[in-house]
Amino acid sequence: MRTVTVATLVLLAAVACGGGDSGSARRGGDTLTERQRDSILSKSMIPGASGVGRAMTAADSASARNQAADTVGP
Repeated sequence: MRTVTVATLVLLAAVACGGGDSGSARRGGDTLTERQRDSILSKSMIPGASGVGRAMTAADSASARNQAADTVGP
């Protein structure tokens, strides 16, 4: 139990120290958009990567529903 607690605390500390996006990726010549990177990730063999694709599909569906609701006029 102690090992799990310590591992969780270390993981939380690592995530907290990750910081934000400093924009250095854009200056470094990264030309892919966030959606393109997510699409590539969703097709990879990384465990859980398929969840990224499902989340993108769900977000697209929600966006389409919102846009359809916005275009309905009186």
